[in-house]
Amino acid sequence: MHSCLAFVPVAIKGTGKPCSFLYQLGHLPRSSSTSRLGLLLLPSNSIADTSTLSLLAPSLRFPLTTTTISKPRSRRRQLTSTPATMLPENPVVADTCAAFIAGGVALFFLLLWQETAKRGIFDQKLNRKLVHMSIGLVFMLCWPLFSSGLQGAFFASLTPGLNIFRMLLLGLGIWKDEATVKSMSRYGDHRELLKGPLYYATTITLACLVYWRTSPIAIALICNLCAGDGLADIVGRRFGTQKLPYNRNKSIAGSVAMASAGFLTSIGYMYYFSSFGYVQESWGMALGFLVVSLASALVESLPISTELDDNLTVSLTSALIGSLVF
Repeated sequence: MHSCLAFVPVAIKGTGKPCSFLYQLGHLPRSSSTSRLGLLLLPSNSIADTSTLSLLAPSLRFPLTTTTISKPRSRRRQLTSTPATMLPENPVVADTCAAFIAGGVALFFLLLWQETAKRGIFDQKLNRKLVHMSIGLVFMLCWPLFSSGLQGAFFASLTPGLNIFRMLLLGLGIWKDEATVKSMSRYGDHRELLKGPLYYATTITLACLVYWRTSPIAIALICNLCAGDGLADIVGRRFGTQKLPYNRNKSIAGSVAMASAGFLTSIGYMYYFSSFGYVQESWGMALGFLVVSLASALVESLPISTELDDNLTVSLTSALIGSLVF
């Protein structure tokens, strides 16, 4: 039998003031009327009447205590994004605002690296890799601003999607922007943007539309493309004295740096998205990230990645292996 609660009005002798008995029924024997009494709730002005309590106490089976009823804790993590709740209530307007914010953040870093390229603060190759590492990662930090489902994924994909057309216009020479070309190319040739930068923008766009933030594949894909591949080139140029036996253009230090950076960054974003309830962190997911990072580093070290483009080969490898392990 399920228990239930009932309030019964009773008058306290000598006071003429009513109070309420809270009866707990169902788990107590029915034979005794006093055994059904679980808790006495008295008005504050009658609690001080100790003589009244002393008269009632012998007939009570349970001691008089004060209790507080607390709200039950939620057992499931909410999937609603906290940053998204700060935006307008209309979902379309909110996602539009989120798209402007995410695009503004990405544009800020892009303009920053363009300025460093103009001033020659960093070496051109290093500046290019800083663009490569930062844009995708900071853009992914903005994903919680968007709504869940296909609508949020679509609006999020607008920023890298528009960049696809931008790379096409710049790469084909239709649009002239020497600062962008210098910050994204190896040798300052605008046609280079039709390869690596175009693959880069396409990968992030598809990561939004196909996988979105609830899939660990999207995390592995972007983290290995941005952090892994970007740091591999930086470390390989500085510390890559020992070359790989099957590819003299790649070094052991660069491959180790790529696998480590891709894996650690993936773990960081796993916990980041888990804090919003998009994914559930686990050792199995962490192991999957390790497998994807090792496979991506291996493929990046092969000569075919140099012949094609490592942005393309790393992205395809991450998506393929991620589909197998997650």
